[in-house]
Amino acid sequence: MGKILVVTDAWEPQVNGVVTTMTTVVAELRKKNFDVEVLHPGMFHTFPLPNYPEISVAWNFWDLKKKIRKINPDYIHISVEGPLGITARHFCLEHKLPFTTAIHTKFPEYVYERYNIGLDVTTGLLKWFHNAAAKTLVNTISHRDELMESGFTDLVLWSRGFDKEIFYPAEGGSKKEYLLYVGRVAIEKNIEEFLKMESDLPKVVVGGGPMLKTFKRKYPKVTFAGFKKGKELADIYRDAACFVFPSKTDTFGIVLIEALACGTPIAGFNVTGPKDIVIEGVNGSLDDQDLKAAVARALTIDRNSAYESSKAYTWDSVADQFISSLVPLE
Repeated sequence: MGKILVVTDAWEPQVNGVVTTMTTVVAELRKKNFDVEVLHPGMFHTFPLPNYPEISVAWNFWDLKKKIRKINPDYIHISVEGPLGITARHFCLEHKLPFTTAIHTKFPEYVYERYNIGLDVTTGLLKWFHNAAAKTLVNTISHRDELMESGFTDLVLWSRGFDKEIFYPAEGGSKKEYLLYVGRVAIEKNIEEFLKMESDLPKVVVGGGPMLKTFKRKYPKVTFAGFKKGKELADIYRDAACFVFPSKTDTFGIVLIEALACGTPIAGFNVTGPKDIVIEGVNGSLDDQDLKAAVARALTIDRNSAYESSKAYTWDSVADQFISSLVPLE
């Protein structure tokens, strides 16, 4: 079947959508009898990312080239634009080897929100990185169109999935007890738009991040549950009245389809990511400016309708899309 090398700066024990995607896809590829090797920060000396200590960054990245030679792969995929990704890109170009990449997030928007660095600067760097690839995988049609307008080339659609053994509707019906947010507690996620929103229902936040302590102090009535996973996380989805996704910088949002799989409708803004998944009046509601209005409409959605809409997303098909994008080294 061939040997696939995945080079990624995002891997366990990090908890985010990139890690969920890549660890799951690697497992699916192995089920399909591919030999998959992963080079990740845990195989190098690392240091914690400033202002984001839960993310470790490899510093002896020059050792990567020796590891690639030893693996001798048939295909190379570079998942993230970090030190390992940049080193792998340089290696491939140096040896005239084709490779694929993926754009998982709206990195320029994240950097702008956090450090106020101009979008043109980071978009240019991102274009430099990815336009050297034979193909670049992107999550949604709307994000692909935005990237094409910015001059990105050779873009291929790559969806997302969820674990059907864990995420499914509640037997006997949901308790519908609260409004729920699951994800990173960080400024680029626009989470404060949810936290400050008026609501008769209590609010629950699952996840961690650099703004967690600040928001805990500022919003004492909100329940901050920390990191959750597996059945415990699924139970939290199931008992939520609505899943609120205030982010304007995501490209997909696996948490969206996890919520739908549990029968929980979505409310958010009409932006890339949510607008590719949410069908107005069927599985949620989006609004251009008013998150509270979107929540009010989403609360009227039939939960079975929300659940049915999740069936289009499977990790098996995601793995097949990944396989079809691979470019052999010879």
